[in-house]
Amino acid sequence: MSDDVIATKKLKREILVRLIRAFMSDNFAENVRLIPYAMRPKGSEVPFRCCIYKERAILRSRTIAGLGFAMEDDDEATLLSDFAIKALERKTPEPEPLTVLQNACQGCPSSRVFVTELCQNCVAKPCMNACRFEAISQVKGRSMIDADKCKKCGLCMAACPYHAIVKTIVPCEEACPVGAIAKGEDGAAYIDKDKCISCGKCVSACPFGAPHAKSQVIDVLAQIKSGKKVIAMFAPALIGHLPCTAAQMRDAFKKIGFYDAYEVAQGADVTATTEAKDFAERLNEGAEFMTTSCCAAYNEFVKKHLPEIKPYVSDAKTPLYYTAEIVKKEHPDAVSVFISPCFAKRKEVLDNQNVNYVLNFEELGAILIALGIEVDTCQEQDFVYHSSKEAREFPLSGGVARSVQAAWRGSPDAIRPCVINGLNKATVKELKSYAKTGKCAGGNLVEVMCCEGGCIAGNAGLNTIKMALKKVSDYAANGDSLKDR
Repeated sequence: MSDDVIATKKLKREILVRLIRAFMSDNFAENVRLIPYAMRPKGSEVPFRCCIYKERAILRSRTIAGLGFAMEDDDEATLLSDFAIKALERKTPEPEPLTVLQNACQGCPSSRVFVTELCQNCVAKPCMNACRFEAISQVKGRSMIDADKCKKCGLCMAACPYHAIVKTIVPCEEACPVGAIAKGEDGAAYIDKDKCISCGKCVSACPFGAPHAKSQVIDVLAQIKSGKKVIAMFAPALIGHLPCTAAQMRDAFKKIGFYDAYEVAQGADVTATTEAKDFAERLNEGAEFMTTSCCAAYNEFVKKHLPEIKPYVSDAKTPLYYTAEIVKKEHPDAVSVFISPCFAKRKEVLDNQNVNYVLNFEELGAILIALGIEVDTCQEQDFVYHSSKEAREFPLSGGVARSVQAAWRGSPDAIRPCVINGLNKATVKELKSYAKTGKCAGGNLVEVMCCEGGCIAGNAGLNTIKMALKKVSDYAANGDSLKDR
C-alpha cells in the first residue's frame, strides 16, 4: 500500500472506532456530533488541509459515510447527531455502496498528454511519425500536441527518445476499469451509478480519500445490541489480514456479540463442484470456453458493460450464496452478516434474501480495536465443516481455477485455465474480444478476479498482499484436497 492509501485508511479507521465507541456509550448522537471536534480540537495542528475548519468539514463528511449515508444527498445543514439518529432508525442499508466526499476531492486537472521543455526538436520526428491521429505538429522549434485530436494512446510517449512527452492522470479515473467516475461541472468527482461495478478501485487510488464506502457497521451493531441472533460469515481471505487462525476468529466473533461464525470456504467447495459440473456440460454442448462466476464486481461488469459474455459465464453461484443457504437452513431466524474484503459484495447481496448486511475487513478491524479484542489471544473454536485446501485458496489469483480442476472428474487435459488477474482497461478489452469471437486463445476455463492478486488484495484489506498471500497459503496447506473427497 502507498503512504497516501495508508494515511486515508488510518483516518477512516479512527472515525469508525470513534463511531463504534459512541454507539457503545450512553449518548450516541451527541458523541457522534463531537467526532470532528475531538479529532481536530481548537489549537491543534492541521495536517492535511488549509485550515482547521476545512479539516473538520471533511471529517464530518467521513463520519456521515461511516454512518452509512451518501454525501451526495447531504444538505450541509443536518447535524451529525441527526444523522446518528437516522442511522439507528434505518431498516435496510442504502443500495449503492460508494459515495464521493466532494469537499475532500482535490478537483484534479483533467488528464492530458503534453510535450515538456525536454523536447529536443529531433530531425527524425519520432513522435509525429508514431501518432496515428495527426495530433502532433512542430511549432517554434518543438513538438506540440493538439488536445482536440489527441486520443491519449501513449504512442508518442513511447516513441520519444528523451521522454519529453508525459501524461497527467486523474487517479480515480485512471483506476476505474469502466469509466464510472469523472469530474462534474463543479470540478469534483462523481460516480455514475449506471456504470459503477462497485469494485472500489477509485477508493484505493485517490490520495485524498474522496471516494468512500458507506458503512453498515452501526446497522450490524444495532442488530447485535437488540438481542437478535446475528451470524457472521467470513471470507477465507480474512485469515491473511488478521494475526490469528480461523478457529480463533470464530471465538473473536462471539466476543463481539455474534451468535456464531461460518467460514465461507464452506460455500467455496460447493461453488467449485458446481462450476466443474457446469464446465463439463458446456464442453459437451460444444462451448469454446466458460468463465467463473464468483467475483461480485465481475458479475456487475457483465450485467452493466458486457452482457454479450453472459452465455459464457458459469451458472454457479458465489461461495457466499451457498454459505448463506446453509446458515438460513440451520438458523432460519438469524440475521446474517458477510465479512468481505471488498465493497462489491454489497451489491451482490441486494438480490439475496439470505444475507442481511456486509461488513468489510476495515470495519471489522475497527470493531476489534474499539472493543479491545486481541484476536491472537482468542481461543481455538473448531468448525463443524472442514473446508478443502482449494476452497481456502479461492481468494488467491488462480485459486478458483485450481479448485475447479480439483473438483473435475473428467480427463485432466480437458481443462486449460486462463487467469484474468484484475479488471483494468486492458483486460476489459480482452474480455470483450472473447465475447465477440466466442473464443479464448489462452484456454477454456477463464478465471476472472477484479482485484490484482485476488480477493486477498481487496480494497478493504488490512495487510500487505505479500503477507496475506503467505498466511492464506499456509492455511490452505493444512486442508485436504477436493480430489480426495
